[in-house]
Amino acid sequence: MKIRLQAILSAVILALVFSACNSGSTNKLLLHKKWRVYDVVIPPGSAYDITQINQATDLKRGYYTNVFYQFLDNNLFIATIDNKPDSGKYKLLSDGKVISVTAANGLRSAENLVTVVNLDETHFDMKVKSGDYYFILKTKSE
Repeated sequence: MKIRLQAILSAVILALVFSACNSGSTNKLLLHKKWRVYDVVIPPGSAYDITQINQATDLKRGYYTNVFYQFLDNNLFIATIDNKPDSGKYKLLSDGKVISVTAANGLRSAENLVTVVNLDETHFDMKVKSGDYYFILKTKSE
């Protein structure tokens, strides 16, 4: 019985360590870069929806033409839209696969969840919800 309990406890500890490592690597890749949006696409596997396709095109040509994001120390998040910065807080969830972005006061009443689709040293693709649809924002580090 003791051995089984120790094995279970060890497995739980290992899972926590590995998940913390993944969150840490996500944070390390995000930190201290300007992630500029260069494309807005529809998530793979989405059903064909002409409204969603048109919105992706409109977002790319309009709202996201001059947008970048920064993740800084102390979980500070800055979104700059058309040269106007706005700050908030971010927190990594689900082993670094989801990013919670909240207002600067950290209240979750205005929380936005972003799913990490692809992240490396130079590219960060994130799935976001805008209105009724999901989109992938493709960004490059500057």
